[in-house]
Amino acid sequence: MLDTADRPLYDTELDIFRDQVRRLLARDIVPHLDSFEDEGIVPRSIWRTFGDAGMLCPSVPEQYGGMGLDFRYNAVVNEEISYAASNLTFPLQSDIIAEYLTSYGTEEQKQAWLPQMARGEAIAAIAMTEPGTGSDLQSIRTSARREGDHYVLRGQKTFISHGQHCDFVIVAASTNSEGGAKGISLLIVEATREGFKRGRNLDKIGQKSSDTSELFFEDVRVPITNLLGEENRGFACLMSQLPQERLSVSIGVQANAQRAFDITVDYVKQRKAFGKTVFDLQNTRFALADLRTKLQVGWAHIDWALSRHLQGKLTSAEASAAKLWHTETQWEVMDACLQLHGGHGYMNEMPIARMWRDARVTRIYGGTSEIMREIIGRSI
Repeated sequence: MLDTADRPLYDTELDIFRDQVRRLLARDIVPHLDSFEDEGIVPRSIWRTFGDAGMLCPSVPEQYGGMGLDFRYNAVVNEEISYAASNLTFPLQSDIIAEYLTSYGTEEQKQAWLPQMARGEAIAAIAMTEPGTGSDLQSIRTSARREGDHYVLRGQKTFISHGQHCDFVIVAASTNSEGGAKGISLLIVEATREGFKRGRNLDKIGQKSSDTSELFFEDVRVPITNLLGEENRGFACLMSQLPQERLSVSIGVQANAQRAFDITVDYVKQRKAFGKTVFDLQNTRFALADLRTKLQVGWAHIDWALSRHLQGKLTSAEASAAKLWHTETQWEVMDACLQLHGGHGYMNEMPIARMWRDARVTRIYGGTSEIMREIIGRSI
């Protein structure tokens, strides 16, 4: 399990909360990881289980169904899910989408959705990426044309997590075709609206238990009361939430890399080669020493970034640097750990094989490593 004994940000209450998360994961998630992979989706009942236990949206204010806790509790859930080598996407709901509603939603929107999200009764998605538009959000083509007291939404989104399960989706759409970044708005679109269609559950290299889909909006009529924040101010909303989103990704991949290291240490101490364990070979110990050093640095940096975020000081460049370093380091760790497993590491039945596949996309989603470098470079 993760060693949190000497981490200054954590206390007894958080340790108790962490233990509850671990117990729930051990009971309801870990025994079923293979079946979730085979089915390509996590059952909705799991969302209700975690919601009933208070482990969804813990930082949402109490009046909206959350527990009103600080982001450390979100981080605990994120770390434990990732250390369990699970692809549960609860952090997307708790750390990212709930924050949009809390920050920009009207009272009616908050009351309508946040309590259901915290209970696991409603699953949310956010739709930015399009088939022809990845990180360049200014070029999105999905449009929302104003007609009286409705928007008429038309377009297509892709690579949308929770696409099969979502009860509503926050859609980034152009409400001013001449405005570029200053013409983007965010709309809450219920999955029951006429013209909303889900594509297939996409066949990915990894993270197969996380449902990911194309979404289609064929002249979907969305009431103007579903506008999230101000019209044509959606891009600014998206940018202001990126530090927490990228910190959330960084936390998850750091814990996931730690798990890869831990299971590899166990493996090489048992595996025999040339009359001794693989661990007894100097090359193995040196490789593990390098990985352990990077993980030690990584945990110190995670706690620094989390502390900055709790103080409201984490900048976009700092969060981008965190995502860049932690996702690239996770990939280094995963690849080295698979190598230390030898041929067994390439077998799908081995946990390290699935973790290696699952890790690859973290350098892409939430902003590619190349985009992170661009953001950091502009801040220099």
